[in-house]
Amino acid sequence: MKKARTLLVGAALAGSLAAGLAVAPAQAATATAGAQQAQSPQKHFFGPYYSTFGGGESFGHRSYFKGYWYKDGGRYWFFGDLVDRDRDREYSYVWFKWHDNSGSHVKYYKTFKGRHFDKFGGFKKSRGFDDFKIRVCEGDNRFDDCGGWGDAF
Repeated sequence: MKKARTLLVGAALAGSLAAGLAVAPAQAATATAGAQQAQSPQKHFFGPYYSTFGGGESFGHRSYFKGYWYKDGGRYWFFGDLVDRDRDREYSYVWFKWHDNSGSHVKYYKTFKGRHFDKFGGFKKSRGFDDFKIRVCEGDNRFDDCGGWGDAF
C-alpha cells in the first residue's frame, strides 16, 4: 500500500510540474506584452471637429477631422484623418493652428475624398509649444462653411 501511495504522490507531483511548465510560457508572454504596452506613448484622442453646412446639406454630409496626439522624445506628434462624407466634388479643408515662442502659425490642407495625417508636428515644450487647434471647412475655397476652432491640445 505504501508503494502505491508513493507512486500516486509521484504521479501527482509530475502532473503539477508539467502543468506549471505549460503555463509559465503563457504568463511570460503576457508579461512581455504588458511591458511593451507600458513603453508605448499614451495617446490623447480629440475630435471630431466638423465643418458647417450650407445649401440644405444634412449633418451627415459634413466634413470632419478626428485624431490623436502623443508625446515621444520630448516632442508632440499629431495624427488624424480628414474625411469628406458627401463626395460633392467640393474640397474639404483642415486648418492647423499652433503657438510657440515664435508666435502663432497656421497651415491648411485640402482634399476631395479624405486625407490621413501621420506624425504631423514634432513640437517641443522647450520651444514654447503650448497650443494646437483644428478647424474644418468645406466648399469652393478654404473659407467656405468653416466650423469653429477646436482645441486639440
